[in-house]
Amino acid sequence: MWSVVSAGELPAQERFDWFADLVSREVMPTALSVDRTADFQAEAAVLDLKTVRIARFGFSPLRSRRTPALIRRGDPEQYQLGLMRRGATVLSQHRNDCSVGAGDLVFWDTSRPSDAAMPIASGPVQLTMLQLPRDVLPLRSRRIDRLLASRIPGGHGLGAVLASYLGSLEGHAGQCAPEDLPRLGSVVVDLVAACLAQNLDAEEQLPAEARSRALIQRIHTFVDTHLGDPDLTPAAVAAAHHISVRTLHQLFQAHGEGETVHARIRRRRLERCRDELARPELAGRPVQAVAARWGFSGPAVFSRAFRTAYGLSPTEYRALSVKEDRAERTAGGAARS
Repeated sequence: MWSVVSAGELPAQERFDWFADLVSREVMPTALSVDRTADFQAEAAVLDLKTVRIARFGFSPLRSRRTPALIRRGDPEQYQLGLMRRGATVLSQHRNDCSVGAGDLVFWDTSRPSDAAMPIASGPVQLTMLQLPRDVLPLRSRRIDRLLASRIPGGHGLGAVLASYLGSLEGHAGQCAPEDLPRLGSVVVDLVAACLAQNLDAEEQLPAEARSRALIQRIHTFVDTHLGDPDLTPAAVAAAHHISVRTLHQLFQAHGEGETVHARIRRRRLERCRDELARPELAGRPVQAVAARWGFSGPAVFSRAFRTAYGLSPTEYRALSVKEDRAERTAGGAARS
């Protein structure tokens, strides 16, 4: 589903102009400049979720300016939100200035002049960017303007939930069916709205449905980060989010796609164990240690759950994975020779 393009195949002297044209066409008319065009590298990928678009960029440090003349030339009339994966930037817009580093989020408006500079000392930039039509966010624009060119921490709260969800989309959205993409886009909008509202102390402005969908994503993130805790139960999840167990179950009935809280915890633990068992470099780690690392109470419980889910015992699955890895390495070596 990702549309990927790269400057890697172009002559060095053409790469910067190619990227500048790409940004002006696909994002918004923008004046880009760099110190040395000969060293410039860039790649981009876009995923269309119908309601929103996600763009993934990697590029050499540069300066980006959006002037009133460029806004008149073309304005998608969007809010855009960036997650810095690598590198850093300093952004100015609407009398606000902020410095943003790896792991942070930053928010801007395409209809206002802006100036962004990426320091060469911070190295190449990797940026995930959301393009959101102005009318999809259920917050008053006058209030949203307070967050323009403001650093939004991506390490805690709803900023961390949003960053985690964007990471999962980058890794797995390409495997989804086309009919799933609009629903993924709706979740993105809910999480962005909830993240902005949290930073504005304006949660009451969000529709109840949007608050519920954002809460279920917070719960999913919480579960994923606490899988190794053997005491991770529906009661513990509910307590961590200041809701009753009954409310938690109701949330999963409404938004859990037919999966209970307990079933999700078990499935995510099994997936982590499966991934670890498939790694050849971890072949010496005992199966029971893998099970304990991801919160299973004992080897018998783990083995039974694993066989039910995947049709093989953990030991059989590991042996098969190692065999397949060796076959791939052998085939790769033969092809190179």
